[in-house]
Amino acid sequence: MTEEKVKHILTNERLSAIKALLEKDHAIDCILLLHLEKGRWKNAKGFMRENNLTLSDGTFRARMMEIEDLGLAKSVPIDPLKKYYVITEFGASIAKLLLELFDKLED
Repeated sequence: MTEEKVKHILTNERLSAIKALLEKDHAIDCILLLHLEKGRWKNAKGFMRENNLTLSDGTFRARMMEIEDLGLAKSVPIDPLKKYYVITEFGASIAKLLLELFDKLED
C-alpha cells in the first residue's frame, strides 16, 4: 500500500507538480504568506523584514506565478504592470496541511 501511494505521488501529474513546487526555494514561505493575506510584494517584503528573513522580489514573483499555475492562488491586477495574489480554496487547504505538518514536527 505504501509503495503504491509513493508511486502515485511521484507519477501523478498534479501531485508531482505540487511536490516539485514545494521543493523549490521559498515556495512554502510564499504559500504561508498567501495564507496571511500577504500576496502583494510590498506586504510580503515588510513581513519578511520584520521577522529578519529574506526573500527577493524575483523569487517571490517566480514562486507566485508557479503557485498560480497550480491553482493555489489567483492574481489580481493593480495596474497594467503590477498585481497581487490571493489564496484559493485549494491553496488554503495546502497551507492548512503545511501548518499541521509543522505542528506535528514540534510534538
